[in-house]
Amino acid sequence: MNTTSVTKTTTKKTDLLPGILLTAIIAIPAWFIGEKFPIIGSPVLGILFGMILAFLKRPKYFDAGISYTSKKLLQYSIILLGFNMNLYSVLKVGSQTILLMIFTLSATFLSAFFIGKLLKVQKNTNILIGVGTAICGGSAIAATAPVIQAEDEDVASSISTIFFFNVIAAFLFPFLGHFLHMTDYHFGLWAGTAVNDTSSVVAAGYSFSNAAGNLAVIVKLTRTLMIIPVTLVLAYWTSRNRTKDTKINYSISKIFPWFILGFVAASILSTFLPIPVFMKEVLVKAGKYVIVMAMSAIGLNTNLVKLVKNGLQPILLGLCCWAILSVTSLLVQFLLLS
Repeated sequence: MNTTSVTKTTTKKTDLLPGILLTAIIAIPAWFIGEKFPIIGSPVLGILFGMILAFLKRPKYFDAGISYTSKKLLQYSIILLGFNMNLYSVLKVGSQTILLMIFTLSATFLSAFFIGKLLKVQKNTNILIGVGTAICGGSAIAATAPVIQAEDEDVASSISTIFFFNVIAAFLFPFLGHFLHMTDYHFGLWAGTAVNDTSSVVAAGYSFSNAAGNLAVIVKLTRTLMIIPVTLVLAYWTSRNRTKDTKINYSISKIFPWFILGFVAASILSTFLPIPVFMKEVLVKAGKYVIVMAMSAIGLNTNLVKLVKNGLQPILLGLCCWAILSVTSLLVQFLLLS
């Protein structure tokens, strides 16, 4: 009986390898091109390459590993990103910007909820665009997707929408900052709270000035920690909805984002243990590479034709959320923090 059990487990693990290896191979060019052109970013290229290859008929034995990569490996990658956090820096900046965070996150989530309903955007896509805009783009979407059990097409649509406005922000924000005669401090806060992805925050912040760039990156990392309370709330909300829908006793422990605890543990280890800098960099890069693998897997499972047909509403939702986030950040700074 034990032998049979072991054999089944071994077979299952072996079944995962072809799909995992396929996503790892697709992620290689996406990673290197993304490193060369950080404004585009490797995760977006991973999804794009996966979508292109999805048109080709592939053997069924790839499916298990692709599914595992897009869900389980995606969760593990978020844990590794925790080694990029220094809680001292985050707490220092967070204490100065807590009011700004409360207003910007609240405005974005409320906008996503009401405008998403108005535009009739699919529920999970609506949540992912709201979370991606409010918190930190692709990382927030990657952390939230398994919690709400989003389909791969929801993730692909959300990532594509966030990417579109990231590119615009990287070029538009420095111009607007100079036009509005903003200080390094105010622009750093603005870019850190209103630009989504880290690469675009870096591009926009340092295009304005080194001081603004340094502050923008720290604010962005502080924003990233908002993944923790948001995913916990979404886990509870998802659990409640499942209980109502299925009329059974559905435990939150089954959908609790346990990987977020790993993210917190990694952040604590990174802050309080003398881990060599190069080792932290390796762990964070490994996490980012696995995210590219997961995005490649999502691309492989995405129906591009269906995505294009449903593409206008998510883009409009992303535009509205991003505009409201940007304006709210400015208003709070100049009306309440000046």
